[in-house]
Amino acid sequence: MLVLILATALAYAAEPPIRYESSVDAMGSTFSIAAWGSDRGTLAAAVESALEEARRLDRMLSNYRPESEWSAVNQSAGARGVTVSQELFDLLAACVRYSEQSEGTFDITVGPLMRVWGFYKGSGRMPHRSEVRTALARTGYKNLSLQTTTRTVRFEKAGLEIDPGGIGKGYAVDRMVAILREAGVSGALINAGGSSMFGLNTPPDEPRGWKVVIRDPKRAERFVAELYLKNESMSTSGSYEKFFQVGKRIYSHIMDPRTGYPAQGMYSASVLAPRGIDSEAWTKPTYIQGRQWAAKHIPTGFRAFLCEDRGEAQCAWLQ
Repeated sequence: MLVLILATALAYAAEPPIRYESSVDAMGSTFSIAAWGSDRGTLAAAVESALEEARRLDRMLSNYRPESEWSAVNQSAGARGVTVSQELFDLLAACVRYSEQSEGTFDITVGPLMRVWGFYKGSGRMPHRSEVRTALARTGYKNLSLQTTTRTVRFEKAGLEIDPGGIGKGYAVDRMVAILREAGVSGALINAGGSSMFGLNTPPDEPRGWKVVIRDPKRAERFVAELYLKNESMSTSGSYEKFFQVGKRIYSHIMDPRTGYPAQGMYSASVLAPRGIDSEAWTKPTYIQGRQWAAKHIPTGFRAFLCEDRGEAQCAWLQ
């Protein structure tokens, strides 16, 4: 009998791990999960719960949904303090900290600039300088007032508008990872439209982690770096994501909040960090400020890979 029990246990132990994949459209991107586990039912339930979290956050953070909590702030915070959920308040407070750490190059109040440059629901347009000046006067994270005791948000300048584009997907990826971890998923790769991703533990056949690549900013079919994510996130901002061209100059959707114009001099910036919200937030200042600034200011333990525009794309890890 003991021999039979041991043989049965060994047979179960030898069963190969199960792979489950699924995806959902949210935040203007496709969120996908590839996960491994030992029980298909448990694994599927965990993955679908994580994807439902992406849907929930889309309903909360979207500035395209008039009924979202984010839109409610944009609609009313210029006239009065708006009481928000603890979750949204904490997220906005984190955004202010990123703005302070990045010397204002991460700024969720770029909404007016995104509109005037045509990147809100569009691929871009060349505005008149007076339009840029007007929009720039309506931005600035220091005009976003957060009252901790009352959990209220207020705009201290008329026309201010917060934009979740620089933070939402990274935050959603973190929340999805937490759900998978709590469910005991042994390994997963969470991918938010290719711009933010997280490798949870490792796949069964690769102890280094989840293999991902950084694409060549000039040729989509090629890549300039490959790496492995193991309990780490990677986010990428690139001029090839959304842009338009005037003459020989490319104008991308990555806005420099200090000047009111799209940042120049960089093709792409990828940042690796322990959390998705960190990697996504830090890609913008890394892209805008460039290699020398990033080498001095990027947080300890983070890594960055930059492709600079020097006629040709010059790509290398940040030293």
